This record gives sequence, C-alpha cells and structure tokens, in this order.
Amino acid sequence: MSIPPERKAPVSGRAVDDLSFYQTEPVSFVRRGSRLHGRRADAWERTAQKYIIEPPRNQADTSVAEGYEFDQQALYGRTAPLIVEIGSGLGEAMAFAASENRNKDFLAVEVYRPGLAALMVRVENNELTNVRAVQANAPEVLDSMLPAASADEIWVFFSDPWHKIRHHKRRLIKDTFVQKLERVLVPGGVVRLATDWSNYAEQIRDVFDAAPAFTNLHPGELSGEDSNLTRVRRLGLENEDRDPGFTDGRGGWAPRFEGRTLTSFEGKALKAGRLIFDLAYRKDL
Repeated sequence: MSIPPERKAPVSGRAVDDLSFYQTEPVSFVRRGSRLHGRRADAWERTAQKYIIEPPRNQADTSVAEGYEFDQQALYGRTAPLIVEIGSGLGEAMAFAASENRNKDFLAVEVYRPGLAALMVRVENNELTNVRAVQANAPEVLDSMLPAASADEIWVFFSDPWHKIRHHKRRLIKDTFVQKLERVLVPGGVVRLATDWSNYAEQIRDVFDAAPAFTNLHPGELSGEDSNLTRVRRLGLENEDRDPGFTDGRGGWAPRFEGRTLTSFEGKALKAGRLIFDLAYRKDL
C-alpha cells in the first residue's frame, strides 16, 4: 500500500509500522466512549444478537472486511423496501419511521455504540421487527457491505459539519461519497439530507448538483425571501457578520421531510436559533 502524494505519512499510531492501518481518506467521525449503562446495557444484552449485524472486521472495530455482503432476506426474513440511515445517533428518527412504516425495512449505520444501544431500547419499547443496525464506518458499508442497487432511500441527517476550514476534508458529503450512494441506491432511489449549518448545506447542494447521476427533487424551490440561507446571511445567525444585501437566488431546498421526527439534536439546534436545511435528490433511472 502506498500513501497518496497529497496525504502526509503517519507519525503516530499503528499505521507508522503497518500501512494496512492507514486510512486512505480521513474519517468523518471522532470516536467517543463505548461503555453501556442501565437500560442501554440491558437492551443491548437482550437484543444485540438479533438486531445488531456483526460483519467480519479488518483492523478497526468499525471496519467491514471485503467479501461480506448484507443479506436482507436472511436478516429480516423478507424482502421489503430498504431505508438506510447513515449516522443514526440515538435512533430517534429511525425508531419513529420504522414504527410508522412497518412494511419497510430499516438499517442504521452508526459508529457510536451507546447510540445503537439507545436505538435498541426504542426497538424493544415499540416492538419493532423491521430494524437492524451495524456499528461501522459508512463509506465501508457503502463500498462493499451493501449490494449494488439495494437501498430505496438513504438518509443522512445532521452529519458532523466540521466547521474549521482545515477540517472540511472530514465532512461526509463530498463527491467521492456521492459515488458510493449512487452504487447502493436503486434507480429512482432517493437520498434525503438535513443539516443545521448553512456552510455545510451549501457544500451539500454544490456536490449533489454537480453529480450527473442525481436530480434535485426541488429545483429552485425555497429561494429568495423564502430561503433559510437568505435569513442566516442577512441576520448573521451563525455568529458571522450580517450581510443585509444577500439573497439566495438559487434555492433547491426541500421542505422539511415529514418522515423525520423532531429529534433531541434538532430541537437543540432550533432552540439555539439555528435554521434547518433539507435537501432531497433522486438517482436517475
């Protein structure tokens, strides 16, 4: 394995001695504590064997070894429309959607084990049989674990915006990631996205609008005076200087996705005065 010329050689960690541990792309997450307590620990013990997918790993405990493929029929006992949520957090959005749509199958992709355990609590409380989850790095799930043209929808709600410019390379939504989404979605499949930071919202819109395989489901909508981007810039809502003359003439924002329940994370963003940007794109037939 060789290091791309634009990347620096590792100076710490196991990759110094063994380049098989080297990440060709920076990951979009920072690992947090993985200990489980109370209801989450109990729910994990009761449900993990049935609802948590354990793919073979490479080195990292969030990796997916090549050759492993998700088998929906075997895991759910049926074949139904499949919705994949990348970065499911505490499982609020998925548990709500799965409860409201029991004729569909749901797969949560999350690196944070306590978040998956919180989802398992909700799975038990709502007696859900149409939810499975995997603790894994999303690009690896999209690269090899999920078969081509297997997902009807993919949701990416409130992925880390990585505010500092030098960290923008860590953002999940970029052109290489969109190519992975294209592979996994069925023709006509939809990717739904949401963020509470305008700079990231603009990047997402730019990346998808430039992707030949995707079409914006709401071109030109919510532009001008109706655009949250216009409001953010004019009012300086994200601790930046106000720009009273700014107008978002491009739009392309989706109305709030009705299938996304108001999660605690989104509620905190709204309470802090931030605005939400929804986008929706369809993979062309």
